[in-house]
Amino acid sequence: MTIETTGLVYRYGAGEAEATALDGVDLALADGEFVVVAGANGSGKTTLVRQFNGLLSPDEGEVRVDGVPVSEDPVAARTRVGMVFQDPRDAFVAATVGADVAFGPENLGLSRSDIDRRVEAALDAVNMGGREDERLDALSGGEQERVAIAGALAMEPAHLVLDEPFTGLDEPARRSVLGRLRALHRDGTGVVVVTHDLRDVFPLADRVVALADGRVAVDAPPGEAVEALAALDVRVPDRVERDVTDVATATPDSDPC
Repeated sequence: MTIETTGLVYRYGAGEAEATALDGVDLALADGEFVVVAGANGSGKTTLVRQFNGLLSPDEGEVRVDGVPVSEDPVAARTRVGMVFQDPRDAFVAATVGADVAFGPENLGLSRSDIDRRVEAALDAVNMGGREDERLDALSGGEQERVAIAGALAMEPAHLVLDEPFTGLDEPARRSVLGRLRALHRDGTGVVVVTHDLRDVFPLADRVVALADGRVAVDAPPGEAVEALAALDVRVPDRVERDVTDVATATPDSDPC
């Protein structure tokens, strides 16, 4: 298992203002899985995934990446688990596309040739090749999202975690980002998507993990998760239910997406 949490507890605030965001979460994500993390607002979704590479540290319990506690080697965890934030601008550290994507590999102390190779491969993976010199603030929202994904890919992670990657994107941008995630998954990268919009990712998911009050309430394949999600006030549109049925009954050689 690449990512594993045991008895994970995380609290916000202190004293009378203290609130429990995660309450004993046990979860294991295998290499190459496409996992959707769902749940109502305040259920703990973002808090959970930010534990995966040490952006947040638990009050109780443990997170391990490849068997190594994140607290013991956060650098290794952040290399293995790439994170893309809800607003890609939150992660940008440079003015241009190429410089931003190169930032992570540079901090690994790689040679210039290895850095250039990673940047080129990551940008090609998101259809942004040859645009290294363009300014980030001149890009569309969808293009910025793809650059953020490229920045995570340049670290060559085993898992790519995306928090609400479709927020604010128009339909062409959504399709572009979704296509990139689908291709990455097919190439063996584990993908974890935190999203309120389940329509696009359900047909791609191997598992759906839903949180309620900081606990895992659902952990099942998409077709089995639909009814339970409705009980958790997670809206699953009719089209998703039909798509999931199609995926469940499709032949191995068919392409449901």
